[in-house]
Amino acid sequence: MTIQQVLLLLLLWMWLPQPCHTEMLFRRTPDLRPKSFGGRASGSDGKAIHRQKRGWMWNQFFLLEEYTGSDYQYVGKLHSDQDKGDGSLKYILSGDGAGTLFIIDEKTGDIHATRRIDREEKAFYTLRAQAINRRTLRPVEPESEFVIKIHDINDNEPTFPEEIYTASVPEMSVVGTSVVQVTATDADDPSYGNSARIIYSILQGQPYFSVEPETGIIRTALPNMNRENREQYQVVIQAKDMGGQMGGLSGTTTVNITLTDVNDNPPRFPQSTIHLRIPESSPVGTSIGSVKATDADTGKNAEVEYRIIDGDGTDMFDIVTQKDTQEGIITVRKPLDYETRRLYTLKVEAENTHVDPRFYYLGPFKDTTIVKISVEDVDEPPVFSRSSYLFEVHEDIELGTIIGTVMARDPDSASSPIRFSLDRHTDLDRIFNIHSGNGSIYTSKPLDREISQWHNLSVIAAEINNPKDTTRVPVYVRILDVNDNAPQFAVFYDTFVCENARAGQLIQTISAVDKDDPLGGQKFFFSLAAVNPNFTVQDNEDNTARILTRRNGFSRHEISTYLLPVVISDNDYPIQSSTGTLTIRVCACDSRGNMQSCNAEALLLPAGLSTGALVAILLCIIILLVIVVLFAALKRQRKKEPLILSKEDIRDNIVSYNDEGGGEEDTQAFDIGTLRNPAAIEDKKLRRDIIPETLFVPRRTPSAPDNTDVRDFINQRLKEHDTDPSAPPYDSLATYAYEGNDSIAESLSSLESGTTEGDQNYDYLREWGPRFNKLAEMYGGGESDKDAS
Repeated sequence: MTIQQVLLLLLLWMWLPQPCHTEMLFRRTPDLRPKSFGGRASGSDGKAIHRQKRGWMWNQFFLLEEYTGSDYQYVGKLHSDQDKGDGSLKYILSGDGAGTLFIIDEKTGDIHATRRIDREEKAFYTLRAQAINRRTLRPVEPESEFVIKIHDINDNEPTFPEEIYTASVPEMSVVGTSVVQVTATDADDPSYGNSARIIYSILQGQPYFSVEPETGIIRTALPNMNRENREQYQVVIQAKDMGGQMGGLSGTTTVNITLTDVNDNPPRFPQSTIHLRIPESSPVGTSIGSVKATDADTGKNAEVEYRIIDGDGTDMFDIVTQKDTQEGIITVRKPLDYETRRLYTLKVEAENTHVDPRFYYLGPFKDTTIVKISVEDVDEPPVFSRSSYLFEVHEDIELGTIIGTVMARDPDSASSPIRFSLDRHTDLDRIFNIHSGNGSIYTSKPLDREISQWHNLSVIAAEINNPKDTTRVPVYVRILDVNDNAPQFAVFYDTFVCENARAGQLIQTISAVDKDDPLGGQKFFFSLAAVNPNFTVQDNEDNTARILTRRNGFSRHEISTYLLPVVISDNDYPIQSSTGTLTIRVCACDSRGNMQSCNAEALLLPAGLSTGALVAILLCIIILLVIVVLFAALKRQRKKEPLILSKEDIRDNIVSYNDEGGGEEDTQAFDIGTLRNPAAIEDKKLRRDIIPETLFVPRRTPSAPDNTDVRDFINQRLKEHDTDPSAPPYDSLATYAYEGNDSIAESLSSLESGTTEGDQNYDYLREWGPRFNKLAEMYGGGESDKDAS
């Protein structure tokens, strides 16, 4: 706290209406009799009752906030008129903060505040005071309520709710236009002094803006502030209490002000003349280029609409406004031709679409520029004289007749010669051809309207100097009709006549068709090729005719079928005619003329078989098949003749041989060479003791690999013998001279061994373990005996 603020507090203290050591006095009456106060009343016994006058006289206490002294702050003094100073009375304080914030001297009645008090936390405190007798503890005065009011000092500076404000104002606004209002608050007491009276001032932002001192409204201070020159402004506002006088507290805030755009700038083209180029071959709708007018404004205020307002190419070009880029896109409206015109001039206008009437005085919000478009020459393809051709030709023209000519030219100034050709995909039958030099189309095959009335061809024209640059044109060939087809019967007629028919009876109505299509329509005439005594033809003159009988009665036994030639001719030029033959059968009919049977049925019966005959043939075939099946089954069940007829040769599944055999000398049953070396077998030899039933081609058994396991080897040999058709159908003993590999004993067989028994050393058998002890004794013992002898 500064010295000036301390002096100001002392000055305020001196001018308070009541001193801080205010006393509350308890006044006693001069005599002990109660005096009347404010009125009289009657009791129940008729005696007058007088209200006793209170013994307190008290005033409101005042206390300054934010006391900075080291001692307790003195508030005031309570005193009763019955207090004689002998200490017989006791003062009691109760209420808000009694005993903690406020304490009282029981003997003297002095009240003190124990700590600093902030008015902004609580402005006043309500307490109750009472004086009692120390000995009797009875109140000598009634309890009374009083208030301690906290006097405010300027200890709070004004504050703004936001540190930074954001505001905007349109550019070109008049002076005094309101921008934004800022308001500060002061926690001090507004009803006491000027501690809470706030005055606003501007510290930064002059001379562009000003602020109203009382309200805090910020307004523009300069006219015609232009956003295009400066868009952002920062204004600092100060709020100061004590009415803005010296010694007051203050607070500041920052206001960022943005000038918003208005349409105060017209569009401007950066160039007065713009040059563009476009090839003459560019199709309609091709973009040539763009023009753009600049506008210092933003947003919708900068939106521009482009249009062509004058020039010699207004009908050849269009301009479209591109909204996202604000450009004018110039496009081709009609096909261009370098040989016809090479330069076009356009006058293009750009105008703002949103104009503010307040700124009409700034001038027209539009601008113009000249656009010159140069057409560039390109090597163009040939151009046909027509977009399509139609040729008509009669179908009876001779081969090689020209049906029409197509014409094309080179639009370029060089005027290169043209070569014509037909697209064979449109003339797969190669009926037409074209002269490559002059474009004459002629026939290469006969025409027939009845096969195809229209031919759609495609002719290709290409420059001889640039064959890749081609043009196509459709050619439609219509084949005109010529009367080259004779009429014929419309359908096949199955005609019959009854045996009991009478002369003049109608037996058939006939009609005809013609593939030709004359202009006047079809007209047919019917007649007989020669006079017929049995039938006649009557033309109905409506392209139909009736077949009538000329006599009564027909017999199918005499003549079963009549052939009637009918001549059909048309009326076109040249006249075409044909002869159709009707086959008329003679049939038996009932009285109403309905056919019952014709001679054709009787002729067909002998050629066929009756149902009974077909059933008999089928049964014979079935019986023959059954006999064949039975014969085959019986043949399968026939037993075979036994190979060995004697009882001694009949063998069971198990055969025991008690004889030892002749050993190596016995070569009747086995070949000892096989036992010595199974891999040396060349041919399987048949048994010599029996005659085999069937001779089979011997199979070669593959030798076992060196690393084959014994079990696998035996199983393989067993499978081979089981599936071998040449093996004997009785038990036999097969010996295999193979023990497998990886055996530490190697081979124990004396076969293939060139040494004698005496040359063998069997001492290693003792090292093989207990299982070979017996074998070691047998062979080892023999050695010992031999040595001993």
